[in-house]
Amino acid sequence: MVIVIHQATHTENALRYNEKKVKEGKAVFFHSRNTLSVNPFMYDEKHRLKNLLDIEKANTRVKNKCLHISFNPSAEDYRKLGEQTIRNEIDRMMEHMGYANQPYFVYKHQDLDRVHFHVVSTRIDRQTGRKIKDNYEKQKMQKFVQELEQKYQLSNKQTKEQPDFKFSPRSRNIKQNLENLFAHLNRMPEINSKEMYNEALKLFNVEIKKSGRGHIVLVTDGEGNPIRYPIRLSKFKERPRFYVSAKVEQTVEISTPVIDKFQLAQWARDLNRVVERSKIKNSKPISKFKLKKKSRPKRF
Repeated sequence: MVIVIHQATHTENALRYNEKKVKEGKAVFFHSRNTLSVNPFMYDEKHRLKNLLDIEKANTRVKNKCLHISFNPSAEDYRKLGEQTIRNEIDRMMEHMGYANQPYFVYKHQDLDRVHFHVVSTRIDRQTGRKIKDNYEKQKMQKFVQELEQKYQLSNKQTKEQPDFKFSPRSRNIKQNLENLFAHLNRMPEINSKEMYNEALKLFNVEIKKSGRGHIVLVTDGEGNPIRYPIRLSKFKERPRFYVSAKVEQTVEISTPVIDKFQLAQWARDLNRVVERSKIKNSKPISKFKLKKKSRPKRF
């Protein structure tokens, strides 16, 4: 069983993503709790969105208001649990995470090779208007997953030799894993400009910057601060699209489209789903690596 808490900023984007899947026939309405109407799925998308946005208006200071969770049973786990048990366990999960009294919507997706579920809610408490505490959120979720696996004797086998896209100061084989990330993004036809490619990299806290005549690859803490020594782009065998050469950049670059950052987050989810479980246990705070200031800029 894999349960992932997605880092989605805007609740409206998360809800619309799932609503779009329903319209495309790739998802169906599955479950809801604490909503304005008994059956919110009888109404339109605006009605469901109102359930969440009206609460968020009470607190404009919080930036990341969205709670977006994917509940991913394996095919074997899905057959063993059944849909009614999954509904009950999603409710228990929300209670365990402190969202039992929050309105939330659950969508059943069937657009991958297996059935999985998305839960969309808000992190703003409907009663107090304050942000619900998310301290040790990943650890709490990991505890729930372990209890769930023990309760129903679910599989907790992990696929071997999966690429690691969770970068930190302690990451091993970072150059190889960065090449794996470039390779996956290079195969995504949806990413059709350098700007979109850079936005996708930022979801993994990776940035490419100009340095002298070439570029360097930086792993950051998510706020632009480097946490590892930079690596010259010329050192990589697998290089990002749109960074092959200046000549190729001019011929390949496409006019800048409207970037759906939430859709990019979904691609990041698909790439990173398999390593979430193994990385949750790593709860040590990330230490920032500060580049030494010199009188002359260093070229990499």
